[in-house]
Amino acid sequence: MSNLQFHNDLDRLTEVLPDKVKRYISYEKMEDVIEIVLDIGRTPEIRHAGGKIDYLGEEFVTDEDINHITSRLQEFTSDNRSGIPGTLHRISAIRNRQGKIIGLTCRIGRVVTGTIACIKDICLMNKSILFLGRPGVGKTTKLREISRLVADELGKRVVIVDTSNEIAGDGDTPHPAIGHARRMQVTQPEFQKDIMIEAVENHTPEVIVVDEIGTEAEAQAARTIAERGVMLIATAHGNSLENLIKNPTLSDLVGGIQSVTLGDDEAKRRASQKTVLEREKQPTFDVVIEILDRNTLAVYKDTAEAVDYILRGWPIRPEIRKVDKSLESQVTQTQKEEPSLADIPQEINKLEQKIQPEHNTDSLKFSFSREKYIESIKGCKKIYLYAVSRTIVEKVIERLDLNAEITRNLDDADIVIAHKNFIKGGAKVLSTANDYRLQIFYVKTNSMAQIQKVLKEALDITETTETLCGYYDDAERALDEAKAAINKILAGERQIELQPQNQHIRKLQHELVEQHNLESKSIGEGNNRHLKIVGGKDFHQ
Repeated sequence: MSNLQFHNDLDRLTEVLPDKVKRYISYEKMEDVIEIVLDIGRTPEIRHAGGKIDYLGEEFVTDEDINHITSRLQEFTSDNRSGIPGTLHRISAIRNRQGKIIGLTCRIGRVVTGTIACIKDICLMNKSILFLGRPGVGKTTKLREISRLVADELGKRVVIVDTSNEIAGDGDTPHPAIGHARRMQVTQPEFQKDIMIEAVENHTPEVIVVDEIGTEAEAQAARTIAERGVMLIATAHGNSLENLIKNPTLSDLVGGIQSVTLGDDEAKRRASQKTVLEREKQPTFDVVIEILDRNTLAVYKDTAEAVDYILRGWPIRPEIRKVDKSLESQVTQTQKEEPSLADIPQEINKLEQKIQPEHNTDSLKFSFSREKYIESIKGCKKIYLYAVSRTIVEKVIERLDLNAEITRNLDDADIVIAHKNFIKGGAKVLSTANDYRLQIFYVKTNSMAQIQKVLKEALDITETTETLCGYYDDAERALDEAKAAINKILAGERQIELQPQNQHIRKLQHELVEQHNLESKSIGEGNNRHLKIVGGKDFHQ
C-alpha cells in the first residue's frame, strides 16, 4: 500500500473521530498502530503492534463522543461490527446489558505487501492452506495478499467469503488490495457456512478464501468444498496445530481424532497403551501454517503426517520461515536426510533387520513408520545452552560419544537446555524457544551427573536405544573374533571355540563362517551357548 493510500484511508477514519482524539493522531505515529480504543469514563488509547499503549490526553470519553462516531457509521451488524466504505478499517462495539454502546475498538486496516514472500512457493502449489495464530498477528492481512496473488498472478477464479467485510473492506466495491478476486459478503456470521457452499455452487471458483472458521458447521462446509476439488485458503481459531487437534469443534479440519483399541501384539509392537488416539480421515487442509509473529511462520507441509506424529507423541519441528528474508527462508527440516549406511558392515545391517521387528504397514493408518522416525532423529542434534556450563556439556558429549553439538544461534537449535534457577532471567529466550516449537530441558545444577542425565533425556537415549547400541558393539566384537578364528582355521588349526553369544549374534557368526567355506555349530547350554568353528573334515568328529 502506498503512503498516499494509507494517508487517504487514515483520513477517512479520523473524520469520524471526535476532536479530543483527532488532535493526537499523526501519520508518523500511526505506522505500527493496531487499534484505537474508546471506553466511556476512560481516556482514549492507541495500541501499537509491539504491545505499547499511548494514552491520548487526560479527558475521559463521554456518551457524546461515542454518539459522534456511531452517527457517522453504517449500522452495526449482529456481531457488533461496522466499517467505513472503501477502507479496511473495522469498528467494533461493546454494549452494556441494555444494549447501549459504551465502548468502541477502531481496528486500523492497512494493506501490507511482502508478508507472504517467504511462503509464495507454497501458495503456488495448488494446495489448501490453513493459517493459525493469535488475534492481531496478521492472519487476515495474509489472506488478502494471497487472494491478490492467486487471482492476479495465477489468473485463477478466486471468491472471498467475507464475513463482516474484514478482508475486502466495507462498501459494495471491494478494496483494490484483493486484486481481481471476487467478494461475497456475509450479512451475519452464522450464515458464513451457507455462503461458502453457495459460492461453490453458483460461481464456479477455483479458489475460496475464508476468514475465521470457528464452528463445526463451518468446518464441515470447508470439507465439502475441499472434496469438490476447490483450493481452500482459510484461517481458524487456535495458536498452534496441537491446540487445533485438541479442539473437538475444529479438529475435523486436520482429519478428526478417534480413539482406537489395539490388539495385544500391536500395542506391544508400538510400545504404547492399548487405547490410543489416531487420525480419523484425510485432513481438509494439506498445509498448516502457524503465524508465530508478524515476521515468523511455522510451516507444516504435510498436515496428515504432522498430526500423526503429534498423536504418537513423537517430536516434530515445522519449517521456520522469516518474512524479512524473502524466499531465502530459514528452514529447519522436520526430517533429516537418511544417513548413508555404506560404512556399516553388511553383517551389522543384517543384525538390524533381526533386532527390529518387521513393519507391517497394513496395521497402521499412518503414512510413515517407526523406522523412518528413528532414522530422522539419527542426525546430529544442535543444542542451545542457557546458563548451563558449556565446558561440562562438551565433556559429556565427548565421553558418551553423543551425536550432538552446541550452537550459539537459537534459530539453528533443535533443543534447548536451560538452568532451572535462571528461568525468570531468560524469559525472552525461553519464550522465543517456545515460539519456535523447540523442546526445552532443565538442569537443576551445573554438575556432570545432572547434565549427563538431562542430555540423555534430551537426545532420547532410552534403554531401548542403549540396548540397540550395545547389540551393535557386541556384534562387531563377536564378528572380529570370528574373523580371527577363521584366519587361524585357514592357516591350519583344526578347531576353535568362540565366546558365548546370544542367538542373533551367533547366527551372524554362522553366516560369516559359511562365506569362507568353513563349517560351524552351536554348542553349550543357556548363557554359555557359543560357536565352534572347525575344518571341514573334523566337523562330524
